Amino acid sequence: MSGKQTYITLEGLERLKQELITLKNTKRKDVLERIQIAKEYGDLSENAEYTDARDEQAFVEGRIAELEEFMKNAIIIKEQNKNIGVNIGNIVKIKDKSNKTVKEYEIVGSQESDPMSGKISNESPLGKAFLGHKVGETITVSLPKGVIEYEIVEIK
Repeated sequence: MSGKQTYITLEGLERLKQELITLKNTKRKDVLERIQIAKEYGDLSENAEYTDARDEQAFVEGRIAELEEFMKNAIIIKEQNKNIGVNIGNIVKIKDKSNKTVKEYEIVGSQESDPMSGKISNESPLGKAFLGHKVGETITVSLPKGVIEYEIVEIK
């Protein structure tokens, strides 16, 4: 079964690889030890420590599977030609036409999205709206707070 292809920067992929290594080599062993210790307490039906450890094991194994599937389908974002418009991996500086505020966003894949840090997914309404547009163009975006017009000021 092939999963959905998702874009990610090389740095983002390295962070996920490190998380996977930690989960497999450390977290998994820690949880197994907790389960073993909890089993020694006796009756598993009323053993909260055992139940908690099993829940954590399910989470760890689920995250490992999720990361492995993601990495099989990940597409590394390469340096983009800014002359063809905004693309994944670019930093775009935009101006809100209504209040003249200027913001910068880095367009990243969904796994790296962190809007509070200025990283927006290429799959988000804002990210999708910017893709392919060039400096000087005005983009109209429908967001939950209403329709907003942005002008692309710079692409890095």
